[in-house]
Amino acid sequence: MILKVINHKFHYEMENLCRVFYPYETIRVLHEGDEGEDSFAVITSLEECENGYKIKVSFSLDETKEEAECFENDYDDCEREMAVLLYNILCKVTGYTPQWGILTGVRPSKLMNTLMVANGDEEAVGYFNEKLLVSPDKTNLAFSVAKAEEKIMGLSDEKSFSLYVSIPFCPTRCNYCSFVSHSIAQAKKLLPDYVEKLCEEIRYTAEIANSLGLRLESVYWGGGTPTTLSAEQLDRVCKEIDENFDFSSCREYTIEAGRADTVTPKKLDVIKKYGITRISINPQTFNDDVLVSIGRRHTVEDVLDVYKTARSKGFDNINMDLIAGLTDDSYESFCNTVDKAISLNPENITLHTLALKRSSNIVTGGIDVESGEVANKMLVYAQEKFYENGYIPYYMYRQSRSLGNLENVGWCKPGYECLYNVFMMEECHTVLAVGAGAVIKLKEPFGRNIERIFNYKYPYEYISRFDELLQRKAKIKEFYNTLIANKP
Repeated sequence: MILKVINHKFHYEMENLCRVFYPYETIRVLHEGDEGEDSFAVITSLEECENGYKIKVSFSLDETKEEAECFENDYDDCEREMAVLLYNILCKVTGYTPQWGILTGVRPSKLMNTLMVANGDEEAVGYFNEKLLVSPDKTNLAFSVAKAEEKIMGLSDEKSFSLYVSIPFCPTRCNYCSFVSHSIAQAKKLLPDYVEKLCEEIRYTAEIANSLGLRLESVYWGGGTPTTLSAEQLDRVCKEIDENFDFSSCREYTIEAGRADTVTPKKLDVIKKYGITRISINPQTFNDDVLVSIGRRHTVEDVLDVYKTARSKGFDNINMDLIAGLTDDSYESFCNTVDKAISLNPENITLHTLALKRSSNIVTGGIDVESGEVANKMLVYAQEKFYENGYIPYYMYRQSRSLGNLENVGWCKPGYECLYNVFMMEECHTVLAVGAGAVIKLKEPFGRNIERIFNYKYPYEYISRFDELLQRKAKIKEFYNTLIANKP
């Protein structure tokens, strides 16, 4: 598919919108003067006229041809108007109406929050419905999440930060995954050196945070699968964090114990020993056939056993991740997964929509998945059941190439919101991150500026270039010292 861009800078948004309707198509962006022809093409153009701008969009695929145009006085609204034209044409030719309208951004609730602050609740909701063409159901969801996030965002101030710990190892790679994670079979020999360097980075990062007087709000271990570490390695890293960071202000501590085939009673004992308040036990599905299809080596019974063991050890804040649209998962099977998860009564259920990542086995292998319409039907069923059983939506984000441009939503029992998820997604404060693939986000207090410092992605590179990595962290002090120097 060719997307031709003539005399405007809106190609990123137009490309994303095309991808909502044609997720499997390779989209080639051509600008005016570029050579290239295709029977499957979208042409978008902007022409400056007297008192405004003429916007035109055309579509052609074999014998199907559509075009539309409009006039806009204000340049700042041209991108949105072009997106509306394109959206309406693509809805017509495909027969599919995406629930999020022309909104393709990662953080719908953050936009809702911004609009609520600027214009009030009613106008914010109206803008979603009328200007962005978001369905009433998704608009109400974004509004509910924005209201829940508002309270949590207020906990953060200019000295706040969260700590993210990256463990980029997994027992196997799931077929939908494109993260830089390494199977233990291939990377087990790296683990001792990785843990050693990680502990050194933790100490170094803590020294910086303490010297700047920053206040720790939350800790989150992600990956990969953190519980691929042995019990002894978990203990080593937990101890390093505990001894070097000031936990007197810490509100929440999470470790993802995501894969049932990595969790043992001994590892749970270590996690409990260090006062971790929240864990994730992530089945993704309660269908054994689907688990096999996506490349997991554990069973549904394994998940239930780990969950039961965690409860017996006193864990009273457990999250479970589910995914809508997995390989070989039917609507009926997914509904059974939702019902089973609710019956276990976890404090959190995070419902993801399958994302078709470029380097995942689903995409590279051409594996069939459900349509956006079916995925949305799954989400609607889950939403109804969650509300019925006392869960509320408290955070939201979207991934690139998710089925139907649909969302991921964190649901919880009231009072069990994952603070880190909101802090991270709404970019409330600085996140100091350690480990391979980790990204430090330095947030300007009372402003929008965010500076990023990237760790090396691959564990072997993280280990071999560790000294260079530590040198990058000098930017943390530079960032805060600049803020102090420029403070009125």
